[in-house]
Amino acid sequence: MAKPIEMNEALLRSLPDEGPVVMVNLVRFRDRAEYKRYSELTMPLVKARGGTVLWAGEVEGAAFGDPEKDKWDYVVLVYYPSRAAFLDMMSSAEYEKANAHREAALEEHVILAATESYSKLKTG
Repeated sequence: MAKPIEMNEALLRSLPDEGPVVMVNLVRFRDRAEYKRYSELTMPLVKARGGTVLWAGEVEGAAFGDPEKDKWDYVVLVYYPSRAAFLDMMSSAEYEKANAHREAALEEHVILAATESYSKLKTG
């Protein structure tokens, strides 16, 4: 399997690609060791395309929403310079190898594509 079957490639390709995008990853673990292997394999792929992890952390619980339905273990915010960079990575042979570890590691994985509308980090 080349790309994750869950990927909504047609949707991503239909959106304007006019700059950076942040992929908000919501993760529910099955096997954290496999996720570590996945991360070790994918980080060079992300960086090679001009991306980086902006923030990652353990989820403590749903502060708003259904505490059982909205139960996630981990959140990762990954910056890409464009949607094309993300799609290029996800379509690569190297990602195909890493994806086997992602599938073994995760019970559920949602990725939300987000473009910036405000940031305190901006200068100017």
